[in-house]
Amino acid sequence: MKKDIGIWLDTHQAIIVSLSNGEHTVKNIESNIDTRVRTPEESKKYGRFDGHYVTYEKNWENKKVAQTHLFLKILLNEIEDCDAVVLFGPSVMKTIFEKEIKNNLNLIGKLSGVFDADSMTENQMVAWVKDFYKK
Repeated sequence: MKKDIGIWLDTHQAIIVSLSNGEHTVKNIESNIDTRVRTPEESKKYGRFDGHYVTYEKNWENKKVAQTHLFLKILLNEIEDCDAVVLFGPSVMKTIFEKEIKNNLNLIGKLSGVFDADSMTENQMVAWVKDFYKK
C-alpha cells in the first residue's frame, strides 16, 4: 500500500494531506508557536537585577525555538510511515522542516520537493497534492 503525503506549512499550523489507494485524508496540526508574547510583569523592554540590565528577548527566542522544535518533532512522527512527502506553503517554516528531514537518515529519501504556495482552502490543498503525485 503506497502512502504519499503533502504538508502545507506555516508558522501557525500544518495541514497534512495523505493519499492512499486513491483516497485522501486531511489532518490539521496546530503549532502552538507564540510569535509575540508579552508577560504580565514586563513593564519595560529590559529588567534590572543587581546592577545588571537583562532583556527579555533571549527568553522569548529560546521559548520560540523550543516550541518550533516540538512542532517539527510532531510532524516528523507523522511522516515516518509514508513513501513520499512534499512540502508547500507560504512561510519559511517549510525550509526549516526540510532541514530537519534532511538531518534524519530514515526520511531523507522520502522528500519529493519543497514549493512556495499561497494560502489555500482545504480542497485546493487536496487538489494540489493529488496533481503533484500524478506527475
